[in-house]
Amino acid sequence: MQKTTRNTTSLAVLVLMLAPALSHAVDSVSTNVAPLAPTVKPAPAPLHPFPAVKADEYKEADVWGRIRTGYAIPDIDNELVTKHVKWYSTRPDYIARTSARASRYLFHVVQELEKRNMPTELALLPIIESAFNPQAYSKANAAGMWQFVPGTGKDFNLKQDMFKDERRGVLASTDAALSYLQRLYGMFGDWPLALAAYNWGEGNVQRAIKKNQALGKPTDYESLYEHMPAETREYVPKLQAVKNIIANPAQYHVSLPVIDNTPYFTTVDKTSDIDLTIAAQLAELSVEEFKALNPQFNRPVITGGEQTKILLPQENAEKFHLNLSQWGRALSTWTTHKITGAKDSIASLASRFGTTPEVIRQANNIPAATRLKAGSTILVPKISTSVHNDIAEHVVDNAVMAFEAERAGRRGGRAEKQTNAQRIKGKVAELKTRVSGRNAKTAANETSRYKRRGG
Repeated sequence: MQKTTRNTTSLAVLVLMLAPALSHAVDSVSTNVAPLAPTVKPAPAPLHPFPAVKADEYKEADVWGRIRTGYAIPDIDNELVTKHVKWYSTRPDYIARTSARASRYLFHVVQELEKRNMPTELALLPIIESAFNPQAYSKANAAGMWQFVPGTGKDFNLKQDMFKDERRGVLASTDAALSYLQRLYGMFGDWPLALAAYNWGEGNVQRAIKKNQALGKPTDYESLYEHMPAETREYVPKLQAVKNIIANPAQYHVSLPVIDNTPYFTTVDKTSDIDLTIAAQLAELSVEEFKALNPQFNRPVITGGEQTKILLPQENAEKFHLNLSQWGRALSTWTTHKITGAKDSIASLASRFGTTPEVIRQANNIPAATRLKAGSTILVPKISTSVHNDIAEHVVDNAVMAFEAERAGRRGGRAEKQTNAQRIKGKVAELKTRVSGRNAKTAANETSRYKRRGG
C-alpha cells in the first residue's frame, strides 16, 4: 500500500514537471491538427472587501496591524495629504498622547467595524475628530471622541440629560457613529463623500454635487473642493495622512506604541445608584481612569435603570465584584431636590443639607455668579444614612436646570450680609495698621468714613 502510494505520488510530480513542456509541444503541433478549444475560465467569485472575522482568528500582534489588514477606502494623494503627513509625523508627543488615549478604545472600535464589514481605517477617524478624547467639546457643541452635535446625537438615540451625555459614552457613541457612517455611505456610495457628509452634513454635500452636475463637472470628493469649507476640504486628506503613517510608521520616522490585540475593557451591570468615586474605589482605579472609560456620566452619582453599564478593565471588574460584595455601606450619598422659589438659594440649600455652596455648585455644574430658577432639579447630599432609595427614573429623565444672573447689589441674603461684614472688618483692621503712625482722631475719622460707604 505504501509503495503504491509513493509511485502514484512520483507520477503526479512528474506530470506537473512536464506540464509546461507538454503545453509548449501542443502549441508547436502542425496546423493540420485541429486547435484545442479555448478553455473558458469561470468568473471569479466576488470578493468581499472587508470580511468579518472573529477576534481570535487574527494573527496580528497589535491593533495597528489589525487595522492595516482591513484598509479598503481608495487612497488619495495630493498636496493636502503631504501637508498633514508632515504635521503628524513631526509631532511625536501628539502621536504618543493620542495613542495612549486610543489604547483604551481601539480594539472595541475595530471589532465593531468588522462586525459591520466596514473599512478598518475608519477606526482612525477619532484621531481627526478629537484625538481620541471622549471629553472633547467643540465650539459647535459637538461632544465626545466622535464629535456628535446635539441634534445628530438625538437622531441616533444618544441620551443627553442632566445626569448623562451618551455622545461621550464609548459604547453608545461608537455604535451611533458607525451607523451614521453606514447611512451616509448608502446615500453617496463613496467613502470620501460619506466622510465629507459626516463632517459637513449630507445636505451640503448633496447641494455641492448638484452644482457640479449642473456644470458638467465630476462629483468626486476632490472635484467638490471649491464648494467645501476649509475644514471639510482637509478632512479626508487628514485621514489619509494618518492612514499612511499607520501603514508604514518607519517610513515617516514615527514610533507607534504597541496596543494589544485584546479587549481593554468589559461591561459591568449597575445594580443601584452609585457614587462615581465609590465605583472607582471598588474597582481599585483612579477617578481619572474610571472617567476615561465612563465619560458619559455628568454628575458625581451614576443613576439610570438596569440598562446602564459601567466599563472596567477585565481585572478591575473582578476586583469590583469582590469589593462590592464586602462593602456593606451606602453606595450613593446623593439625592435630588427641586427648587421651588427664590428662597432656595444655594447658600440656604448648603446650610439645609449640611454642605457648602461650593460643593453644590461643583456637583451640579452651576456657573459662578448665577442662581437657580424655580423648577430646577439639583443634586444635594443625603442628610440621613437611612435613605437608600435610588433617584427615581422619571426624575432622571425629566430633570432640568435653569440659571439666571445674581442681582447686582442685592442685600437680602444672610450669607451676603455676613460676607460684607467680614470684608468691612478686614478693611478696618488694614486701615488701622496703615494709620498706626497717625493720631487716633485721624484714624477714627477714616474708619468711620469707610463704614458709612458700606465697604
